[in-house]
Amino acid sequence: MRLHRLTVTAFGPFGGTQTIDFDELSAAGLFLLHGPTGAGKSSVLDAVCYALYGGVPGARQTSGPARLRSDHADPGTRTEVVLDLTVGGRRLEVTRQPEQRRPKKRGTGLTTDKAQSWLREYDAATGTWKALSRSHQEIGEELAQLLGMSREQFCQVVLLPQGEFARFLRAGAEDRARLLGRLFDTRRFAAVEQHLAELRGAAQLRVRDGDERLLALGQRMRQAAGDGRELDETPPDGLSPGDPGLAGAVLEWAALARSTARERRDAAEAALRGAEEAHAAARRRLEEARELDRRRHRYAAARQRAAALAAGEEEHRRDRARLERARAAEAVAPVLDARERAEEECRRTALAEEAARGLLPAEDAQAPAERLAGLERAVRRELGTLEAARHAEERATRLTAELARLERESGADEELLREADEWLADWETTRDAHQRRVETAAEAASHAERLARRLDTVRRKLTAARHRDALAAEESGVRAELTEAHERALAAKQEWLDVRARRLDGIAAELAAELSDGAPCMVCGSPDHPDPARPGARHVDRRAEEAALERHREAEEAHRRAERRLDSLRERLTAAAAEAGETSTAELAGETAALETEHTAARRTAAGAADARAAFDRLLREHDSRRAARQDAGRRVAARTSTREALLRERAELAQQVARARGAAPSVAHRAGELERRAALLAAAAEAAGAAEAAARRLKEADARLADAVWRAGFDTPRAAAGARLAEPEQRALQRRLDAWRAEEAAVAAELADPELAGAAELPPARLTEAEAVLEEAVARLNDASAAHAEARRRCAELDGLSADALADARRLAPLREEYDRVARLAGLAAGTSTENEHRMRLESYVLAARLEQVAAAAGARLAHMSGGRYTLVHSDARGPGRGRSGLGLHVIDAWTGRERDTATLSGGETFFTSLALALGLADVVTEEAGGLRLDTLFIDEGFGSLDDQTLDEVLDVLDSLRERDRSVGIVSHVPDLRQRVPVQLEVVKTRTGSAVRHRGPAAG
Repeated sequence: MRLHRLTVTAFGPFGGTQTIDFDELSAAGLFLLHGPTGAGKSSVLDAVCYALYGGVPGARQTSGPARLRSDHADPGTRTEVVLDLTVGGRRLEVTRQPEQRRPKKRGTGLTTDKAQSWLREYDAATGTWKALSRSHQEIGEELAQLLGMSREQFCQVVLLPQGEFARFLRAGAEDRARLLGRLFDTRRFAAVEQHLAELRGAAQLRVRDGDERLLALGQRMRQAAGDGRELDETPPDGLSPGDPGLAGAVLEWAALARSTARERRDAAEAALRGAEEAHAAARRRLEEARELDRRRHRYAAARQRAAALAAGEEEHRRDRARLERARAAEAVAPVLDARERAEEECRRTALAEEAARGLLPAEDAQAPAERLAGLERAVRRELGTLEAARHAEERATRLTAELARLERESGADEELLREADEWLADWETTRDAHQRRVETAAEAASHAERLARRLDTVRRKLTAARHRDALAAEESGVRAELTEAHERALAAKQEWLDVRARRLDGIAAELAAELSDGAPCMVCGSPDHPDPARPGARHVDRRAEEAALERHREAEEAHRRAERRLDSLRERLTAAAAEAGETSTAELAGETAALETEHTAARRTAAGAADARAAFDRLLREHDSRRAARQDAGRRVAARTSTREALLRERAELAQQVARARGAAPSVAHRAGELERRAALLAAAAEAAGAAEAAARRLKEADARLADAVWRAGFDTPRAAAGARLAEPEQRALQRRLDAWRAEEAAVAAELADPELAGAAELPPARLTEAEAVLEEAVARLNDASAAHAEARRRCAELDGLSADALADARRLAPLREEYDRVARLAGLAAGTSTENEHRMRLESYVLAARLEQVAAAAGARLAHMSGGRYTLVHSDARGPGRGRSGLGLHVIDAWTGRERDTATLSGGETFFTSLALALGLADVVTEEAGGLRLDTLFIDEGFGSLDDQTLDEVLDVLDSLRERDRSVGIVSHVPDLRQRVPVQLEVVKTRTGSAVRHRGPAAG
């Protein structure tokens, strides 16, 4: 990477536009950037970093875009940085403008211009610049890809800050690790350490869970084993989760418990067999006693039943005779029932005939059946002649009702026509009124929407204005806090510088305090100390200097926090002011209230829009409905007139036909009804007379059949046969008694003839109570033995299942424990806590130590040349004091004494050229790490004032060696002697109107 030209406008201390031609400065290879303190030397380097990365190096990057702008610049001048450089074989031009506030072009107040960036590339073929991008993100990605390093890496390898490397030489292992970790990005190795630690924790948790399950199974096996005195202790007593022998102890105890449980089960099984045999013998004795008692009772009961049968012999004979007469009467029963039915029918038909004849006139009441039938036929012939007249009369009645309906409908239609005409007469006026109402509501709704949008805008502005006023009030207070913090930071810095100067003045006395007789001096190496320095009255020690430095850092941090707070507050104030505009809060509040009132009124008016539209739609539908109804009514009235005339003519014709047919009767229907009633009475009487004659004939025939059946059944009279009859249920009951008698007689004979029952009756009575007591005792013993056996089997089964579970868990746990041991070893090795890690070095520290070893090797050659061959920088992997990291030590080997010592013991000048060599070596390693990007321009910031003339020459020789490789080195310093040694210079001049740059040297003329 080579810088060609840098142009800054209103940036940092530069109030106007300043251009730096790096091609002109780099022609000599070595140039000097100098100027008074605060003139802006570091701002030139800040501008380069800002152009490439959009930010400035170090702590200045937290000060925000507002701190990049020059306080000397004209308010209308835009802050801008333009950098022309070659990187990766491409000529590029980067332009950046930070976010900044400027006066408004119209009106008063400030407005904010957003940050902008441009990237162009030079086309050598056409000799023109070609635009590439205006996107911050795209430009940043393009440059980062070409440079191959982060902003922090760039600031370390291109803008070499010597003060930081001096602190790096004296820093502890942790501070060195932080810096190297940022430069070489070893976060992935730290992530590996963290991942291994997480894997170890997860594996340990799985192993612990498995051990806890085994312990739980052991407790359950203890419960399943019961109160076993053979088992001495609960498994696994004295062990805890995580013990390697836990699984073996649990399985061993489980085997002992299973063996003991099986012995108990076998003993219980033997006891159960003995109890079952005793129970079977007792049951047999009880069954034998019960059988003897049952036989004796059966024989005694049979004798009692035989005596009962002898006592009921007479009643049995009477039942048998009664059943035989009832069965003989069954042959007469059908004939007897038929005769009773015939008699009942004759009596019923005679009464019906008498009733039917009583309804006839006197001249027809005594006529025979044939005469009554002839009279009926004559009446029905006359009725047939009246059928047509009756239909005509019914039609005339319907016509009268139809004419009345037509009159009613005509009246309703005429009323509808009148109402429709009255309503339609006012149609135009009503329609226009509803139309105006709908239009008014619609206009109000549209106006309400416009007011709502305006009201939302004004409300947001009002909220932003109130927020703006609150932030403005808060800003004044924060500015005061910032001023106070700035003053405290300056005072703390001055105090630290004073204390540091006092300590440096007496550093010889501090070093002399560490001398001892015979030990070489760490400065001159002599073992003799004839006149060691003594501390003066104003001397302070390292502790006082560190305390002052700590107060200075705390004050600086407080100042930065106040700056960040003010920048954040100003950004929010800018955003609020941009959203609120220039209108005051009171004006916005008044405008909001007026708009809310107007909007409420418009919404109230617009609320009736739906009702107005619905009413207008209903009005249109009613208009159409009334017009249609009016037309339909007119058509119905015209059609009804012709229909009524036709109906009147038809009714007149029917009236003449009906008058001829009804004669003296009120109507044809009345005449027809009389004839129908007479014909019905004649028909009923004729039918009743015929039925009565037929019933009398059937009764005579039934009497003859009954007399014959009674004689055949052996009864003297029909009454005797009827008295012998029994109902079917009564016959079945009587038969069952007879059957039961015969069955009981046979059963008793069989029981009394059984020799076993007879023999049992002769034996003594059985002793049932004694046999039952013996059986109860045997059952109790059997139950106890069976329960004991079941419990023993259950314990064996439960122990077998739990043992199988424990074995399965132990098998599953074995690979988990192996995995945990393997991961724990890896995690301990990576974390530096394992005994296998001899240096107790973490993985990240190991990688950083390798990088530091490369840096020390690259810096060693330059340090030897700068120190005239006296010092060589080497890397040390010795463990730090206490619990510090190992592998991050730096030592120098003094060729004059042959001893190796820590870099913290170097003097001020030695520390400078050592840190310079370290910085150059680090630049080489980081450059190689970033992909081997060639760095043709380097800057070295301060530190030359601590060198003597000889050492300064040697340092410049080393820097000249960089120039020999076509590199350009810029030295940033205000040491006067360098102005004589370095002819090409860039001077930064400080004035009241801002700083300016001047080129000096042979090239500048």
